[in-house]
Amino acid sequence: MSDHQLDTDALLMQFNKLIQDLLRGTMNRNTFRPWEIDLLLDIEECNLRDANRREVLRRYQKAVARHVDRGATSLLKLSEYLERNRVRRERRASEVTEVEEVQPTGPR
Repeated sequence: MSDHQLDTDALLMQFNKLIQDLLRGTMNRNTFRPWEIDLLLDIEECNLRDANRREVLRRYQKAVARHVDRGATSLLKLSEYLERNRVRRERRASEVTEVEEVQPTGPR
């Protein structure tokens, strides 16, 4: 295993611990790495509603794991993840609209 892979795996493990602390609602420490502070600030700026906060964080955690598995050397921020999802939804909606415009609706 390369040093790069070890670094990425360690980073992902630390990220998962941070997200698990957020999901549990307990932070039992008072020191953070700069990248953790950046992620925490980004998460706070996203203003997640309490109703779906846990689910969004779980999906975000899985997306970061996939992002790293694909070879990324940095972690995906929540704001980036949410923006990608928004763009993907808009693209799908426009594709559905285009299909509906091409196909006749109802009997003739």
